[in-house]
Amino acid sequence: MTANPMPANPGDSLLRSSALISGLVTTEKLEYALRVAKHRLSQQGLSPDSVVFDSLLAEILVEQKTLTTYQAEQMLIGRTKFNVGPYWITDFIGEGGMGQVFKAEHQVMGRVCAVKVLPGARATDLSRESFAREIRMQANLDYPYLVRAFDAGRDGKVHYLVTEYVPGMDLRRLVKSRGPLPVQQAAKIVMHAALGLDYAHRKGLVHRDVKPGNILVTPEGDAKVSDIGLAGFAHDLMNDPRAGKIVGTTDYLSPEQIRTPLEIKPSSDIYSLGCTLYYAICGKVPFPGGDTASKMRRHIDETPWHPRKFAPDITEEFVDIIADMMEKDPRKRIASAAEVAARLEPWADESIGVGAMSAMRSPWMAPPPPLNEDDKPESRAEESPSLYDSWSEPAPAKDQSTDGGQTSRTVVDGNTMLSRSANGFAEFSSAPSQPTPSSMSTNMVVALTVAICLPPALLVGAIFGYLVAQRYF
Repeated sequence: MTANPMPANPGDSLLRSSALISGLVTTEKLEYALRVAKHRLSQQGLSPDSVVFDSLLAEILVEQKTLTTYQAEQMLIGRTKFNVGPYWITDFIGEGGMGQVFKAEHQVMGRVCAVKVLPGARATDLSRESFAREIRMQANLDYPYLVRAFDAGRDGKVHYLVTEYVPGMDLRRLVKSRGPLPVQQAAKIVMHAALGLDYAHRKGLVHRDVKPGNILVTPEGDAKVSDIGLAGFAHDLMNDPRAGKIVGTTDYLSPEQIRTPLEIKPSSDIYSLGCTLYYAICGKVPFPGGDTASKMRRHIDETPWHPRKFAPDITEEFVDIIADMMEKDPRKRIASAAEVAARLEPWADESIGVGAMSAMRSPWMAPPPPLNEDDKPESRAEESPSLYDSWSEPAPAKDQSTDGGQTSRTVVDGNTMLSRSANGFAEFSSAPSQPTPSSMSTNMVVALTVAICLPPALLVGAIFGYLVAQRYF
């Protein structure tokens, strides 16, 4: 009689017990993985009775495609629930303002999809209402350049929305991983996004959170606009629970979203899409650095760096498209998303793809699958507090206010001299490379003064005395 390789008590192995409880791994598959593990150990000259560590067993289950890497990692820390309704959670995609997004597969149909969940712990009356609005809105949208909705439901206290899974990555990650995009590629991606937004606008919707993170790009270079969760009907803002509040992401807010949030129109999405095109071409947000208040002020009053500072080869005609999309006065902005697409079409090359895109795995443990409060998890990964896609670099100019683009102004900032160009961007030219007193920190000035004034021997003695004092006192 063949000895059963399963331990007498499956609880002795956290992975084995978690795998069986989850329903993702049958006893037969687990036994086979154990036999493979013991065979590998014997090939390494170890005894067949050697302990099979969970890490090796997890590796084999992933190789056999019984588990995904994400599922195995979660089981190694004792997670056992991997379903939301009839969907198996297979991977973690990301987190947005409305909840976490997971890659999933329907248990019966086998269709791969994305599942956005609103965990019970975060469910307030406002968030539930907003989530329900998102479900209803996406259910009425069917267009090649918008992410389609398939299903919606509730699993205990967890509300979820099922949408199509778009292979690839969002535009923000694409630029961060590959740098600024060529004009033909950026034009194609933003043209597709403009077509998707035009469809939504014709349905009476305004997205309100257009940004690189909400534009998904496939390996073929096609784009789809996602996260319609902040959208609202332009003609019915008074019945929107978020009406009158500044809604969106700071780096891409239109001036009118800040000034008059009760009067948001499709032109607001065009401004945000212009900021997105600027980011795709330059690799920088229009107004990097600073806190939320300063970013909003600059969207209203200031001018971004000229795109040719970061992309010297782009033509003036292409710069004009970005400038016309980012006009601060909505009346001077490009009139519709359809017109944006038409103006970008000559630069867009439909044959250009992005190519294979490997997912950038985070160095941190991914959040667990959604759990109901009754499941009593041992611990939960902390949720990211980040709300904005800001860059941690100083603003181009400390005080670079504008006056409607009618008057040229010059601001000196370190080694660069700025002036307003005809298309509304801040031009740049070389200036003598000398630091100004205001650009040096107080500590730097003190250090230079001491180094110049004190004799070398005295300076060395002072440093030595300081170190001795720190060591013994």
